[in-house]
Amino acid sequence: MAIVNSRRPNSRAAARRRAGRRLGTVAAAGAALALSACGFRLAGSDPLPGVLARPYLSLKDPYTDFSREFEHRLKSAGAALQGLRENSTATIDVTKDLVEQRTLSVSATNIPTEYELTYTITFAVHGVDKELLAPQTISLAKDYSFEENVLLAKQHEADNLRQQMARDLVSIAMRRLTSLK
Repeated sequence: MAIVNSRRPNSRAAARRRAGRRLGTVAAAGAALALSACGFRLAGSDPLPGVLARPYLSLKDPYTDFSREFEHRLKSAGAALQGLRENSTATIDVTKDLVEQRTLSVSATNIPTEYELTYTITFAVHGVDKELLAPQTISLAKDYSFEENVLLAKQHEADNLRQQMARDLVSIAMRRLTSLK
């Protein structure tokens, strides 16, 4: 014999939850409006200078974490990336995009127990007739522990670290680009 629950959900409790969600949404919208009214902007959301309105992006490798994130952030900032250098207002040359891994420590049986990831990029900005930003080299390093018995998890951790470093490098590069006049 099957037991059927014939109780109706408490409609007052459900109404209170809906009202609470609406109130939270209204409060968040009000806070965003108040912050934007006083001139507050999220870090990295500064507009690009006019010279970078239509840049040509020259990438060493367009498929790295940094390259994909950089292209995305430039487009999000309002840049209309150009397919040809001749049509652009400036050229952003990424000449170095390198991830290196080195062993920091090993166990008594000579098995690595800690690695360091270093992500380095170098970029420069050239206008139509002059250099707008001299070559900039930015490097970030993070270390992580390694355990042979959880190899997949540690590889996933290394991938996440690399992606986070790429996002951090893009944020730094974007701040330097927005400082151009």
